Amino acid sequence: MTNVPDTRDRIRLEGAALFSRKGFNGTSMSELAEAVGITKSSLYHHFPSKQALLSEIIERTVNRVTPLVQEVADMDAPASERLRKATILHTLGAIEDREAVACFTDEGRYLSPEFMADHVRKRDAYEQVFRRMFEDGYASGEFVDQDFGVAVKAVLGMCNSVIRWYRPDGPRSAEEIAEEFARFAVRGASIPTAAKATV
Repeated sequence: MTNVPDTRDRIRLEGAALFSRKGFNGTSMSELAEAVGITKSSLYHHFPSKQALLSEIIERTVNRVTPLVQEVADMDAPASERLRKATILHTLGAIEDREAVACFTDEGRYLSPEFMADHVRKRDAYEQVFRRMFEDGYASGEFVDQDFGVAVKAVLGMCNSVIRWYRPDGPRSAEEIAEEFARFAVRGASIPTAAKATV
């Protein structure tokens, strides 16, 4: 049985597509209503404002991926393996949900204070999951000592960049790209083999 998106889902999907293509400020509610095929009053029945719509698009994206990455971070495994798996998960999630992730990375700055505080809180909590893996890796002797906050932003920035250039018909599959990013992340964090031998 095929799952048919309901009106609210369609509004979110079309909203994410328009916001990622034209920008939050460049998209009107009238334009969105036309894209969904509903009246503007019906649109406002589901979302009282464009701000509320953007906030829900971002919130659903964060809520979808955070538990998956948290589960990996909680695994009984070396930090390098957890970081590898988490980087793959994040990258594949970004590729799968490119338009909504673009709203998170690029359009979230336009949220009003009413919604921004929650957005920042969830973003920081997500980054903290990755930071813990870096800290665990340093504590176990796997990773070099560094500014873990910067390291996390570097890894997530690399992963999020995929939404701007990935193409389904491109030369590399989503899985290949995710694996390559994971290798970069772990290699950049790890103590070189020669250095480990002298410890």
